[in-house]
Amino acid sequence: MRWFRSAKQDAGLGLIAGLGLLLYIVFIVAPIFMSLNSSFTDESPLESQSRFVGLANYRTMLHDGELHATLAFTLLLAVGVTVMANAVGVLFAVLLNRTQLHYRVLRTLAFLPQVISGVIVGFVWKTIFTEDGILNTLLTHLGVISTPVQWLGTPHLAQFSVGVVVTWVLSGFTTVVYLAALQSIPGELYDASSIDGASTFQQFRMITLRMVAPATTISVTISLITVLKLYDIITVLTSGGPAFSTESTAQYIVKVAFTNDQFGYASAIAIALLLLSAVIALTVTGLLRRREVDL
Repeated sequence: MRWFRSAKQDAGLGLIAGLGLLLYIVFIVAPIFMSLNSSFTDESPLESQSRFVGLANYRTMLHDGELHATLAFTLLLAVGVTVMANAVGVLFAVLLNRTQLHYRVLRTLAFLPQVISGVIVGFVWKTIFTEDGILNTLLTHLGVISTPVQWLGTPHLAQFSVGVVVTWVLSGFTTVVYLAALQSIPGELYDASSIDGASTFQQFRMITLRMVAPATTISVTISLITVLKLYDIITVLTSGGPAFSTESTAQYIVKVAFTNDQFGYASAIAIALLLLSAVIALTVTGLLRRREVDL
């Protein structure tokens, strides 16, 4: 009877695992191979047939100035946001690492940006950044500025504004990751260091930062990947403007596919972005794991 129950439980788990694997293949693996196949053609929704063009789409990418500009902005945004979001996450996690009820409420609020839809985030911050929005009104009343600032109207300020918003969103995720890591650090380490006369800063540098190193690897890698494929927040916030200064590579792929009707070329860019993201993620993960060993 016990054997029958065990076999029944194993069959149920196998069924769930099989269903998960099937969904992964259908919605992740199959589209990647379909895009790879399309990247070697001149597929277009305006043409009934597509022709095999070999590596022509990949050669076109080498001379596509707009693609290079979007890639430069995306990489810059990924690096800047990853650094800032992880710094903010560590800071918030240290401040909120308490057991009282109000700290638990604050932890929930800190995670809130991560669970809000990117479209809603974009609309909310677009309202804040408008010329007569909350930010300009507040800064004017405080005497910081005399005339409203066009936060989304000039290229550099628009790029900065996008960085602030994406950092705000990702800080919710990084805060939770670092909080979980902090709560696994034995309190005896801090007690022993206090007896040895270590200051708060020395405890933070020698204990906290070293013990959260594995969490740093996870947080940095996921933050980079998230920003490299960012689309929804930027689309709502700036639509890639002004003058395409905030256009991400993901937005450019959609524009090439559905505005320029070049499915084949868009697929080639998507495959290149996928490979680039994989290389960056593997490199960063390897470097941070080596740092964990050194610590």
